[in-house]
This record gives sequence, structure tokens and C-alpha cells, in this order.
Amino acid sequence: MSERNVLGGELATCSADPTTGFERDGCCGTHPDDRGRHELCAVMTEEFLTFSEARGNDLVTPRPEFQFPGLTPGDRWCLCLGRWVEALDATRTERLPETTVPPVVLEATNEAVLDSVELETLETHAYDV
Repeated sequence: MSERNVLGGELATCSADPTTGFERDGCCGTHPDDRGRHELCAVMTEEFLTFSEARGNDLVTPRPEFQFPGLTPGDRWCLCLGRWVEALDATRTERLPETTVPPVVLEATNEAVLDSVELETLETHAYDV
């Protein structure tokens, strides 16, 4: 059975270039071994990449041993749910710019994230093509 997105439709591909997802299949699917919950499809921003690196998670440097190409602004990536929520919280508590929270591609974000983030919040940060 195919997984669903936060809008209730079939889960769309997040990115094939770079290839993302816990299983590197392009989709933000759920997986029992994925402790980081790479279920949220986000469009990288310079501010978010800087924020993530400052928090100890360098998403810019390629790591071929993990099939990780390194990300640049504009790339779509199945992001760890916790890191996205952390960025959102930082805009509220640390007064970081809203662009610190990378936009969400709703059609490619797994409905599983709704157990942690309300749809209204995701829609507020939806990617506008």
C-alpha cells in the first residue's frame, strides 16, 4: 500500500536530484529503522543550512559513504522532522528569521508528521512554486 501525504493524497516524490529519502528512493517514506524520521520534504534555504550546521548537522559537505551529496539552497530533501521543528521553535524563541524554517513541499511530506506538527503549521510554511 502506498504512503499518503499530509493532504491525504498519494505521497509524491520529494527529489531525485539529489536523491533523497531514508531509502534513497526519492520519497519521504516511513521506515522502522529511521530514528531521525526523514518524513518531511523541505526546500533548503541558506539560512536553514547555516542553522543546521550551527546545531551540529552539516548538510552542505558531501558524505559519499552515506550516499549524501551535500545540499545547496533550492535542493529538496527529506529532512529529519525534529530538525525542522527545532528551526521552527528557534524562530519563535531566538527570534531567528522565518527563512530559517525551510519551506515544506506538502504533496511530498508524509502524513506521519501530523502526529507532531499540525497541518495548519505546515501550510503556513508551504513551498510556493
